[in-house]
Amino acid sequence: MNKLAPCVFVLFGATGDLTKRKLAPALYALHRENLLPEKFAIVAYARRDKTDETFRTDMKAAIEEFAPKMPTTGKVWENFISRFYYQRGEFDQAEGYTGLRDRLNELDVEQGTPCNRLFYLAIPPEQYEAVITHLGDSGLSYPTNGEDTWARVIVEKPFGTDLETSRQLNRTLLERFTENQIYRIDHYLGKETVQNILVFRFANELFEPLWNHKYIDSVQITVAEQIGLEGRGNFFDETGMTRDVVQNHALQILSLVAMEPPVSLDADAVRDEKVKALRAIRPILREEVAHSTVRGQYAGYRQEEGVKQDSTTETYAAMKLYVDNWRWGGTPFFVRAGKAMPRRVTEVAVQFRAIPQVLFAKMKRENVSPNVLVLRIQPDEGIYLLIGAKEPGPSMNLKPVDLHFTYKDAFPKAHIADAYERLILDAIRGDASLFARGDEVEAAWGLLTPILEAWKSRPGEIQPYFTGTWGPERAAALLGDGHQWREP
Repeated sequence: MNKLAPCVFVLFGATGDLTKRKLAPALYALHRENLLPEKFAIVAYARRDKTDETFRTDMKAAIEEFAPKMPTTGKVWENFISRFYYQRGEFDQAEGYTGLRDRLNELDVEQGTPCNRLFYLAIPPEQYEAVITHLGDSGLSYPTNGEDTWARVIVEKPFGTDLETSRQLNRTLLERFTENQIYRIDHYLGKETVQNILVFRFANELFEPLWNHKYIDSVQITVAEQIGLEGRGNFFDETGMTRDVVQNHALQILSLVAMEPPVSLDADAVRDEKVKALRAIRPILREEVAHSTVRGQYAGYRQEEGVKQDSTTETYAAMKLYVDNWRWGGTPFFVRAGKAMPRRVTEVAVQFRAIPQVLFAKMKRENVSPNVLVLRIQPDEGIYLLIGAKEPGPSMNLKPVDLHFTYKDAFPKAHIADAYERLILDAIRGDASLFARGDEVEAAWGLLTPILEAWKSRPGEIQPYFTGTWGPERAAALLGDGHQWREP
């Protein structure tokens, strides 16, 4: 039986797209799996004029549209939807939070016990500080019953737009909450295949001894989207690919690949090592930005709805990074992220050093290619290892072949939970392992802010590329001799 303590999930921005597409389906899936506390309620706080019943109708429509495999009839559904409540209020007005506090106190009475409170900020980033400030000033950021209950806040990305704004947001949060109450969410860390990077590295003796510059030639991290803006032009044109994807998704993956073994799987032990890895990345000086980075914009981007006609916002970003420590000294990490790519794929490709060209010197070079280990995060989630094998026949001919493991084949009956399911449940449990800590966010912004500033001073250097390609031609030159981008 589920032993989690009573909890109220307070959702700011409950009428938005994230709630409909991800949060409501995730909460319903957790309820169906009996993973939520027995006494659990969802209070939506938003500006629109709605009642409990009209909001429940909206949530039913959202589940039917975005999670059609889950039924919206029967006792389980009725039990779930009856837990939704709606509280109207403005984000920047104190009286709204007084009303919210009164509503939460009423629910405590209904439940017969003080409830824990989990606040989720599914709102535009420019509204974070107002909500955080009012939560603190109204007393909602404090547990309702001392040490017997807790209050936590989940903050969506993007967490700031540069180093200074991320520091300011951290200061605002820490004035109202303690660090162990703050859960900075990046849904990529909730993906099973991202978590599997830790298991793969530290639960298998085979690869960890080779996981260093002596045996690994280079690492490529690709986060490619096949789609364009899909109606997000206003947001994306102010954000760009570096802020939207590289700062969080790509650097989170890089830190997991590059980190040292933690002393335990406790949240702070894991995050300590991730921060060390990020801080070890060699800064790209302003004068080096042109040689160590490439930014691109796909043809037709400026004609998208919500995009400025003279926009220099990048829809593609690539960087050559070095992790300057004993493990990785001299091994380049190539990171790229882009929209309008040939396919949607996120993966890490670890290329091992080539064998000495002695025994097979007379063979074609492409047949004696280096071993490559691919950690595929999406789609076709799994692990692939490229090795050399003898081609059948009388001659000694080599051919690269794949050894592969996929989640769908290895665990055909397993339910791979949506990332938001895992992350919401972890926040309720108080496990922050898959959430970013404040110093981790600032370390990532400390690396990228000088790059963004250099790009801003040179708007004419953005490179065009056609939709359905792997980015600007100049990106190939970024890798240097002996390297080329892998085509997933």
